[in-house]
Amino acid sequence: MELSRSLVEIRNLRIGFYSHQGCVQAVDGVSLVVPSGGSVGLVGESGCGKTLTALAIAKLIPQVRDLHIEGQILFEGRSVFDMSESELSLVRGGKIAYVFQEAGAALNPTMRIGRQIAEAIAAHRRGSNTDSEVHNLLRQVGIPDPSRISRCYPHELSGGMQQRVMIAMAVASRPKLLVADEPTTALDVTIQAQILELIKAIQRSTGMALLLITHNLGLVADSTDLLAVMYAGRILEWGLTEELLTAPAHPYTAALLKAAPQLSSTAWRAEQCLESIRGVVPSPAQLPVGCKFAPRCCRARPLCHEAEPDLSGLGGPLSSGSTPVEEQPDKRITLSDRRRVRCWHPLSETDG
Repeated sequence: MELSRSLVEIRNLRIGFYSHQGCVQAVDGVSLVVPSGGSVGLVGESGCGKTLTALAIAKLIPQVRDLHIEGQILFEGRSVFDMSESELSLVRGGKIAYVFQEAGAALNPTMRIGRQIAEAIAAHRRGSNTDSEVHNLLRQVGIPDPSRISRCYPHELSGGMQQRVMIAMAVASRPKLLVADEPTTALDVTIQAQILELIKAIQRSTGMALLLITHNLGLVADSTDLLAVMYAGRILEWGLTEELLTAPAHPYTAALLKAAPQLSSTAWRAEQCLESIRGVVPSPAQLPVGCKFAPRCCRARPLCHEAEPDLSGLGGPLSSGSTPVEEQPDKRITLSDRRRVRCWHPLSETDG
């Protein structure tokens, strides 16, 4: 598989918060690439650091006194952390747009829908015909009768319609990257499928890149080309989505798949038994020694509880601080042999 050069490159990102217990690492050494025009899924249980990683891309993490950030985030080859506030204001919402899980909470309850979308357009595309653009955007996200809907307040719309409005606002600036953070969590299954299909359709038509953050493996299966599995602030596995879902190398990825319902070729099998993952995600303030998943892993051995493995390819470990996909200046990114896993005893194709 071949994709274009990287749009976003995260290098050894560490985000910590100082407390009476010392520096609590919420994100610890994350390296990740989002190719230009590509789609990347970031999955993991709640509290693993997915949202913090996503917010850091546009430097949206509140700059509080007890915050500690290390590493690099490059957007179009430039360090986000070195950008001035005026430069960041052009990037946020303009080149990098976000869609969050609670559309009802993100929309302003005192403003009509049309005005909110118009403000998003005006912030990044001055001189456009705002009313016409608002109606065009509402049509683009599948909202009927845009003239009427634009006069509504958020509370007058269903959850699915509110999320469509949020997507319209996000793509109003024609961003190069859309970060969708749990965009379907509060929606029923049918609406979830519609929203994901809408995002995919917009991505195909505009050529923007997509970073889809979720705890639901079913959402990334048909929506992303690449997949990163995150746990306790770390990337545990990275590679082509199809490969990870059909032949997981990390026991955590395999456990997530076993905990998700599977459909047969015809229908749901009522006798199917789901397997829960024993234990809970550890607190960032009380992480175990060694592999962070070892206390919950059925394949754990003494070494797993003594030392933490590196994120390694099947042919050997990555160098310190390198990204899962190392870009060569004169070549396009190729991913067929770039599988990475952080495990002392990874699964093989013969493992059940």
